[in-house]
Amino acid sequence: MRRVSLSRVLLLAFIVAAWASSGFAQSDPAFKIEFSNPGLDPPHWTMTLYPNGAGHFRSDRAGSPGHGQRQSDPPLIDRDIRLTNAFADRVFFLAQKHKFFNSGCESHLKVAFEGWKRLSYSGPDGEGFCEFNFSRDAEIQDLGDSLVAVAATINEGARLENLLLHDRLGLDREMEFVSEAAASGRLQQIGAIRAILQRLAGDDSVLDRVRKRAAALLAMAEK
Repeated sequence: MRRVSLSRVLLLAFIVAAWASSGFAQSDPAFKIEFSNPGLDPPHWTMTLYPNGAGHFRSDRAGSPGHGQRQSDPPLIDRDIRLTNAFADRVFFLAQKHKFFNSGCESHLKVAFEGWKRLSYSGPDGEGFCEFNFSRDAEIQDLGDSLVAVAATINEGARLENLLLHDRLGLDREMEFVSEAAASGRLQQIGAIRAILQRLAGDDSVLDRVRKRAAALLAMAEK
C-alpha cells in the first residue's frame, strides 16, 4: 500500500476546508456581469455572484485612455463581496426565466451609451450569455441597472476607505453624496460596504456628520 505523507494529507484537508467555507460547490450555479465603459473610472469591472449571496468584485483600467492609476483615481478593487439573499434570489430567478440569457438582450435602439453589460450564467441546468447597452426587455434592463448600482456602491466603499486613510476632511462631502445616492436608488446593496461604514460610525476622529450618516446608512442596510 502506498504511503501518503502527513504534509500531503494536511494540504488536501486545507483545500477541502477552504472550498467548503466559501459556501458553494463547483457545480453550483454562478452568475457574472462584465461592465465596460471607457468614459467612466474605473472603465471596466466584473462581478460574480452565487445563489447564497456570496461573490467577488474586481475592477481595472485595462483598455482605458491613459491606462495607469493616478493619485486622484478611485482605488481599484479585487475582493470578495456579500449581497443579500433577496437580491441573489432575484438575479438567479431572472437568469432562469430568461433562458440563461440565451434569448438576446440588446435592443439595437439609438440611445445614449451607458456601458456594455455582459450577463452570463453557468450551472448544472444550463449556461448562456448576452450583451447589451440598452435592453428592450424591461426586466433585463432593470437587472442591469441594479447591478451597476451595486457596483457603484462597492466603488464608493473603496473611495471611503481611501479617504479615511488620506483625506478625512474629504469624507464629509463623499458621505453626503453616498447618503443622497442611496436614498435615490443610484447606490444599492449598501450592506456590501458595511465594514467601512461601521469603521466610520465608530471613529471619533472623523466629523460628527460623517459618523451620523454612516450610522443611518447601516440602519438602511438592515431593512
